[in-house]
Amino acid sequence: MTVTTTGDLPGEVYDVAIIGAGVVGTAIARELARHRLRIALVEASDDVGNGTSKANTAILHTGFDATPGTLEARLVREGYQRLTAYAAETGIPLEPLGALLVAWDAEQLAALPSLAEKAVRNGYDETSILDADAVYAREPHLGPGALGALEVPGESIICPWTTTLAYATQAVRAGVALHLNCPAGAITTGEDHHEIATPRGVLRTRHLVNAAGLYSDEINRRLGHGEFTVTPRRGQLIVFDKFARGLVDHILLPVPTALGKGVLVAPTVYGNVMLGPTAEDLDDKTATGSSADGLASLREKGARIMPELLAEEVTAVYAGLRAATEHGDYQIHADPGRRYVAVGGIRSTGLTASMAIAAHVAELLTECGLDPGPEREIEPVRMPTIGEAFPRPYQRADLIAADPAYGTVVCHCERVTRGEIRDALTATVPPGSLEGLRRRTRALGGRCQGFFCGAAVRAQFDAATAAQDRTEARR
Repeated sequence: MTVTTTGDLPGEVYDVAIIGAGVVGTAIARELARHRLRIALVEASDDVGNGTSKANTAILHTGFDATPGTLEARLVREGYQRLTAYAAETGIPLEPLGALLVAWDAEQLAALPSLAEKAVRNGYDETSILDADAVYAREPHLGPGALGALEVPGESIICPWTTTLAYATQAVRAGVALHLNCPAGAITTGEDHHEIATPRGVLRTRHLVNAAGLYSDEINRRLGHGEFTVTPRRGQLIVFDKFARGLVDHILLPVPTALGKGVLVAPTVYGNVMLGPTAEDLDDKTATGSSADGLASLREKGARIMPELLAEEVTAVYAGLRAATEHGDYQIHADPGRRYVAVGGIRSTGLTASMAIAAHVAELLTECGLDPGPEREIEPVRMPTIGEAFPRPYQRADLIAADPAYGTVVCHCERVTRGEIRDALTATVPPGSLEGLRRRTRALGGRCQGFFCGAAVRAQFDAATAAQDRTEARR
């Protein structure tokens, strides 16, 4: 198992290198690890899932509303099935709540039958149209004026952080070399391998996969391609306190109109309620801050959807950037001559489609000359329980009896124990920061945002980091 964060890169030539360790890049690494290949997963930041993958609406989509016939529609449909099964196997928090596309005016109500027909063309035939009485029977806290809804029972909420971490953990345990703090610079393509300049030395690989998310167009141009340009699309969201959870039972989606898709209200697997996102096309690929105008717009829309929600306390606000392009479909292209596959334009559906994208990329790599050899079984993983649908460590007498650290609560807002923090810090892919620790455990992510538990969590993090540094120094 190899995870490096500092030092020179090894001098070997990899069979495949993947640039970008988000949910798509880690899924590709896991898929390729099912073969005896030398694989490198290269990430610019200090952790996996540290870009678009960490800040999204966390919904597992059925693909009912995708554009029929597109690559995205196929991969979302296949990915939904794959990830649903994988979540059950690995313990990724997932709750199949179902969704309601609520119609608030006559135009939206008239659009519901065509959306149901579109779902059928996408291979999903479980939708049903509800009248107003049925809608309010399911969601009594909706604001006044709902005329009907399209019910989509297969839509689910999921933990995007655990998904990416599960892929990365399984890949690393199967032999993938994960190189963090390793941004890709200039790329030189020779007859039999690529050379990727990084601050930690040159990485050599025979085949190259570009899964760089917001920066995938820039990597693509370094390989002589210009099929797409990424425009960062900011989505701001408001996260409400756990006391709001009883207000909503479904994912409440807007009916798409000519003006766009609008905002949603949805529970999270952590017991909160989310309102958002905005959709703002920007020039800055680092502009992940929230704005007063954006949050005011969300509250205005939320007041119509569920007025009572706005009376609840806000736990956090955040913003993520989606890799939008000028195209209406995923931009996944292979260049056999350069032994290169580009994976661009993976928008908000990328979480759902991730495993199917990985399988598709593996097929494209064989068209680029990669001989993967026979498949092999890789070690299954079981991820820590950080969702609310199943008992967590502080609730399990058996765990506490075996190890009292699971009975010592450090973060009281989110009920995170010393044992969970210890396990995350010594895991196969440990966090490189307190933010990474929060995504693995929920510590620091509650009402007080670390005001009460911050010192204790940091002390545990610093002690583990110092121990790791001593171990590295002895090698």
